[in-house]
Amino acid sequence: MDPTFRSSRLIDRARSGLLVVDLQTKLLPGIEQSEQIVANTDRLCRAAELLNVPQTASVQYPQGLGPLEARLAERFPTPDEKLDFSAAGCASIAQLAETHNLTQWIVVGIETHICVLQTTLDLLARQLDVFVVADAVGARGDRDHRIGLDRMQAEGATLVTTESVLFEWCQTAADPKFKQISAIVREG
Repeated sequence: MDPTFRSSRLIDRARSGLLVVDLQTKLLPGIEQSEQIVANTDRLCRAAELLNVPQTASVQYPQGLGPLEARLAERFPTPDEKLDFSAAGCASIAQLAETHNLTQWIVVGIETHICVLQTTLDLLARQLDVFVVADAVGARGDRDHRIGLDRMQAEGATLVTTESVLFEWCQTAADPKFKQISAIVREG
């Protein structure tokens, strides 16, 4: 087998970006598993920074729904503000995609069946590869969460976990950043 071959279906840090959708203070208390979602998102953000993966965030109607969660607000001081449920039209996404030639998006956030779903479907419609991090997205109810994940997968999104993203970004234990990524993995 050719050791240089790499499947185009794997996440590639050179052509992927991380999108954080609406992890806002007023929305989080009603979201099942919100602490885990924020913790996993934080882990992904730190790894993205370490591995030079572009990242951006959106907020839905921040005047009413508040700012990003505190840990994320430090990382994204000026998230894209939106009224549309989909974040796919946000300026930072287009800018990062063009600047870095991104063809893949790793999507995290809330709510699975509303903003995450609509964002994912819009990105897929642009012929982009979308990886939805199942343990870093959530909704107020389990049924909405499960149906949202099922629908995104049926429409062509790939469901992944935080740990799988971290190791696909790293690609090899020979990577100089492997020990740091491994430490982030062990936090989970």
